[in-house]
Order: sequence, then structure tokens, then C-alpha cells
Amino acid sequence: MSWPAGVAHQPVEPDRFTRFVLRLHARAPRWAVPLAAVGCVGLGMAYALLSNPTHSDPDAPPTCLLKLTTGLDCPGCGGTRALWYVLHADLPAAARHHFLFVFALPFLAYLFVAWAGSRAFGWRLPELRLSPKVLGGFLAAWLFFSVARNLPWAPFTALYV
Repeated sequence: MSWPAGVAHQPVEPDRFTRFVLRLHARAPRWAVPLAAVGCVGLGMAYALLSNPTHSDPDAPPTCLLKLTTGLDCPGCGGTRALWYVLHADLPAAARHHFLFVFALPFLAYLFVAWAGSRAFGWRLPELRLSPKVLGGFLAAWLFFSVARNLPWAPFTALYV
């Protein structure tokens, strides 16, 4: 669809908040966004360390809304416990709680360092090229893992966390 002849598209004027965010972004140093991302990741890691998700009361209700309402493990179930074990350098226990999280962690860490280094310091690390087939295969494996860990018969019961 095109505009009728003689009618020009008028851009929408941004509101005050949008102008403020754009102004703030234009004035921010290059390292501000990667530093904020590191802060968010650090807060998540601090939460995992301080909360110690591996110890809870046996009668405590689950904190995951899906598990609370359906009794099923969600696709990310066990991820916080796996992170806790990774931070304590216990990879077998971490993989027991969420194998795909432990598998993906080095790739995610490299992608983050490459992005943050490029953004903040202008580094040019080799690009990690993941084809759509590889990403689709990983997502399919994650979907299979999410379904298989909820099946109530052996050998799938070993995946229950």
C-alpha cells in the first residue's frame, strides 16, 4: 500500500520519556550497556549463591508457577540449582539438574564476552556462527528434554528434579 499522491507521511513525535531515554543513550559511554548487563548477570549469580536453591524444606511449595499449578517441571526447571553447582565447580551435579543449561553455558558466556568486548572496547573476537539448523536442533533437544523429564516411567524418571 502506498500513500496517495500529495500526502506525506508525518512522523509521530516521541513522548517525553522516549526523548529522555534517547538523550540518555546518546550521552552514555560505550561501556554503560555491557556494564549494566554484567550487573544483571551478577545479581542473578548472587541470588543463586545466597538463596542456596539446593536446600529447601521437604514440604515447601514449589516457587515455579508452572510446577505449582500443574506439577510438571518447566523447561528451565533445575536451572537455578545447576547455576549454584556451576558456581561451586560441581559440574556433574549441575548437569544432573539441567544438562542443557550446563551445555549452553560456555557458548552463552562466549557470545556475551564477544558482544560486550566489541561494544565497550572495540574488540574483534572471532564470531561464533550458529546456523538456523543448529539453533533449531538445540531448541528441539530442549523441547524433547522438557517433555521427557516429565514422563512418569523409567528411564525418564531419572531426569526428574
